[in-house]
Amino acid sequence: MSKVIIFCAPSGSGKSTIIGSLMHRSELSLAFSVSATTRPPRGTERDGVEYLFLTPEQFRCHIDADDFIEYEEVYTDRFYGTLKTQVERQLAAGQNVVFDVDVHGGMRLKKFFAERALSIFIQPPSLDALRQRLTGRATDSPEVIEQRLARAGYELTFAPRFDRVVVNDDLDTAIAETYGIVSDFINRGSV
Repeated sequence: MSKVIIFCAPSGSGKSTIIGSLMHRSELSLAFSVSATTRPPRGTERDGVEYLFLTPEQFRCHIDADDFIEYEEVYTDRFYGTLKTQVERQLAAGQNVVFDVDVHGGMRLKKFFAERALSIFIQPPSLDALRQRLTGRATDSPEVIEQRLARAGYELTFAPRFDRVVVNDDLDTAIAETYGIVSDFINRGSV
């Protein structure tokens, strides 16, 4: 039976880098669940690849149609969500589906998929380290960075509710630890 791996982390924690390293491990048979969002694309992001980019109005139409397993309005008119049709298609194809969602979405997905899901929280070593990472990637304004840091403090309170917590103090170590956790879950089903 295909499984679900749920990743959550404050923005800038290295979650995307860790997930990216796992996606290249063919023995894990992972397929990324493409979330819908109303935020604009960053850098070279493409619609339908990294995210499904929707307008707030389009997103609200999907909410009204009950098309989401989970969704969240993270900031005003800044929605993220997981469309049911996307996940159903991937699980039916025998793929182990990876989710990159916020903490509320992670909690909802874990409840929805129960024992079929593994939830992992990627944690920065500190909020100061997170500030340095967010500033260093130079993709957000100072105001957005402050919003992300405020949100990170809140999100960190959810870490104990996840099956596993990986502290990303050293990227290579965090990748190896996460690989071991995910591989064990896929191969043995243990959380």
